[in-house]
Amino acid sequence: MARVSMMDRRGEGSDSSRPVRHPSRPAGPGSLVLLLLGSLLAGPVGAVDVGVAGIFPGKAILVINNGAPRTVPVGGKTPEGIKVLGVDGERATLEVDGKRRVVRIGQQTSMSGDSGGTSVTLNADLRGHFIGGGAINGVATRFMVDTGATNVVIGAQEARRLGLEARNGEAGYSQTANGTVRTSRIKIDSLRIGEVTVHNVDAEVTSSDMPFVLLGMSALNRFEMQRDGDRMTLKKRF
Repeated sequence: MARVSMMDRRGEGSDSSRPVRHPSRPAGPGSLVLLLLGSLLAGPVGAVDVGVAGIFPGKAILVINNGAPRTVPVGGKTPEGIKVLGVDGERATLEVDGKRRVVRIGQQTSMSGDSGGTSVTLNADLRGHFIGGGAINGVATRFMVDTGATNVVIGAQEARRLGLEARNGEAGYSQTANGTVRTSRIKIDSLRIGEVTVHNVDAEVTSSDMPFVLLGMSALNRFEMQRDGDRMTLKKRF
């Protein structure tokens, strides 16, 4: 059973990630569901930003780099190199450069290879917590370093926003500063902190909400950690 050390987060609620709500139209003939996409989150340099705006039987409607929606059949490939491998309900499985990602209707993601970075430097906040921006499976989020957490820990609301299928994970419980909470253990395909990306990372989704994703040891053990006062440098090991 993983043990999670939850740092004191009083007063940090205003920093929590909020789900982005997109207006939608009711489903019409052919089970088409269209959602108006908001502005795309910035991804790594050279990345292709792609959103799934709708699903037809055997087709997906993609919005690439904030351009006009385009319909791509299953098995088809866009000039940007994005291939639609399949559609299922409200999800499309996409591939670029051999990397696959499942994207829900209304969700956008950054499809690219590794950003190429090898180290990232984080600054401590007024409480001494090291905070940094990044992404999980291409969707932007905020991390807080927690060396007391066995795995990366994600709150329930943030997991939904990130499109993570927590119900398919291994059920369990973890001890936190707030007591025992239910968890679902999953695998993260890609985790980016700053411009450094690691893959196949163990994570736990909790039944409660948190203002940050806790960057636990399942990710941190991929790095050499060096602290110099209020600065922490993470250098990628593998």
